[in-house]
Amino acid sequence: MAGSAAILEDGSLVSRLDRQLLRLERIFALMSGLAVFGLMLLAVVSVGGRNAANAPLPGYVDWIEQAMPLIAVMGIAYVQREGGHIRMDIVISRLRGRALWLFELLSVLLILALMLALVWGSWSHFTRSIDFNAPLWSRDSSIDIGLPVWPAKLLVPVAFSVLCLRLVLQVWGYGRALLLGLPAPAAVPLVMDAAAQAAAEAEQLSSSNGNGA
Repeated sequence: MAGSAAILEDGSLVSRLDRQLLRLERIFALMSGLAVFGLMLLAVVSVGGRNAANAPLPGYVDWIEQAMPLIAVMGIAYVQREGGHIRMDIVISRLRGRALWLFELLSVLLILALMLALVWGSWSHFTRSIDFNAPLWSRDSSIDIGLPVWPAKLLVPVAFSVLCLRLVLQVWGYGRALLLGLPAPAAVPLVMDAAAQAAAEAEQLSSSNGNGA
């Protein structure tokens, strides 16, 4: 199904960088999906082992804890690029032109400031967990089977850093639109109204049916 936002592409530098970053974001989103699938398989193995032989998977909860950053944050930049995060459009939907781009620019700048602080904090949290002189390079581990937790902690600042790159591109895109008065800038999510979204969904379904025929 079509999303609620469209991203235009052109030959500008910001659009080319957007497409390059999208490749990395898709890889991260795929990793997140594979983590969900992997946890589903672990659940089947654990429940099946418990019911069949009274032997559930050792460290099942530990593996869930390790996978949580994969599921929770690895796809966050991709969703930001697609305009899929929850937002209030009551005011924004009434704005047009430079007023809209100014509002979007200020919003993204605030998010970027928050994410930079979270990158710093999550990186500090990771550095407190790793010790190259310790077994498995870990100062702390999971409770049940002793998995090192620093790999999971490292994923958070990495994912947040990719999101910061996405936000920088969106600041560039909205700033460019504001300065040049562009009606539809590239590399930023353009929120579609209900009619445009319905038309996009109908077109996508129509093309899918045509390919399957």
